[in-house]
Amino acid sequence: MGKLWGPKELADFLNVPLQTVYQWRTKGYGPPGRRMGKHLRYLPADVVRWVKDLPTGA
Repeated sequence: MGKLWGPKELADFLNVPLQTVYQWRTKGYGPPGRRMGKHLRYLPADVVRWVKDLPTGA
């Protein structure tokens, strides 16, 4: 397993505001995250898979 991303790294990768990451989490949207103690972490491979699975716009 490689380096895990925190919410800031996820926001930077997706080019969205950090607050958007937290809003998605509250609404059950966004890539799957994992709690490690009090910290929220994301596997980069899960994030890439989530992006690839998004529907494409017209």
